[in-house]
Amino acid sequence: MKFLNRLKPLLLGLLLFPSLLHAQDAAPAAPANLTLEQCVDFALKNRAAVEQAVLDEVIGEHQIKANLSGWYPQVSASYAGTKNLKLQQQPLGDQLITLGRNYSSNVLFEARQNIFSNDLLLASRAARFTRQQLDLNTLDTRINTVVEVSKAYYDLLLTQEQIRILEENLARQQKQFEDARSRFEVGLVDKTDYQRASITLANIRSDLKRATEAVKAKKAYLKQLMGFPVESELNLTYDYEVMQQAVLLDTTEILDFSDRVELKQLQVQQQLLDLNTSYYRWGFLPTVSAFINHNSIYFNNDFSQLYDQSYPTSAAGLQVSVPIFQGTKRIQNLKIAQLEEQRAEVEEENVRKAINTEYQTALANYKSDYYEWITLRDNLQAAQEVYDIIRLQYDEGVKAYVDLIVAETDLRTTQLNYYNALFNVLASKLDYQQAIGSIDIN
Repeated sequence: MKFLNRLKPLLLGLLLFPSLLHAQDAAPAAPANLTLEQCVDFALKNRAAVEQAVLDEVIGEHQIKANLSGWYPQVSASYAGTKNLKLQQQPLGDQLITLGRNYSSNVLFEARQNIFSNDLLLASRAARFTRQQLDLNTLDTRINTVVEVSKAYYDLLLTQEQIRILEENLARQQKQFEDARSRFEVGLVDKTDYQRASITLANIRSDLKRATEAVKAKKAYLKQLMGFPVESELNLTYDYEVMQQAVLLDTTEILDFSDRVELKQLQVQQQLLDLNTSYYRWGFLPTVSAFINHNSIYFNNDFSQLYDQSYPTSAAGLQVSVPIFQGTKRIQNLKIAQLEEQRAEVEEENVRKAINTEYQTALANYKSDYYEWITLRDNLQAAQEVYDIIRLQYDEGVKAYVDLIVAETDLRTTQLNYYNALFNVLASKLDYQQAIGSIDIN
């Protein structure tokens, strides 16, 4: 009853506040409207790949400790019980002597301390490089997360901007369609203007439908990259003025290979391979350990009296194990380790060349995308002016309707191309920053 009385407040609390049951499983809170920086920050904390990389670091630390645990004393205990079905007999003169008892048992306690071991020496020397490797793997994941989330953010913004432009064009074209139909009904123009307006209106609606559906898929992809709750609404906030200012980039920066995380990973791997070669090179060294044990032995012909009397033994000593001949196994392993080092050196040089190619490609793409964006920015203003003039001339009856359609199509295309160029140059900037190893993950 006392136990139930103590349990009642807890049960009452859980009934009044059931959310406490799920407090540990609550989804991470997300802001209502996210900037690019907030999307990246959220992804660096919640993306599955980042969480897995952090967990890999924790797992790796435990593995290092497990490998180094052999330096500590190893204490063990063992028990054995035996029913001797047939005792050994030994002739002695005219007599036949029976050796042993019907039942025997022993309890052994042993402590062993490794003094020198090539395996443990390798584990000790490799621990530092293993930690570096795990840290670099996490860093690489975080860099890729920044780049991938940023590009997905720009891609989603581009599609949303396409929708905005198409909606403006749809409203404008709807009015032109109605004007053309009214003019046709009163006999001011033939039906070709009305038909052209109808065709253009249908095409815009089709493009708008395609872009609207594409937004759903691109939002889902961005949510996946961010680790964003599926059931939560993802809304983006942005400032085009800030984005246009962010386009600028110093292209005179010299490539420094040491800033690339991929090269650092290979260099750490090279260190581990060098240790592995040393391990096989010194494979002939002995394994030295000290031990002490205590063994309680029991004998009796009657099982019920087996443990009435013990015959203990105890020993302490030094054990040295020397590998003398292993059928050339150590030599073959040594050659394999040396070849793996050579292979890693070739891979490192190849990665340097690949990084240089990536850098040159990213630089070329950024320069061309930047020039295209500047060109389209000027074209956008010109296309708007041309459309406004032709629209005014059409309303006054100076220009034909086909001229208005062409001007509006040019304006819509220029608008879409401009924003596409803006996001392309921002994506190219990311590629360039990744190529020179200057992605900010803080």
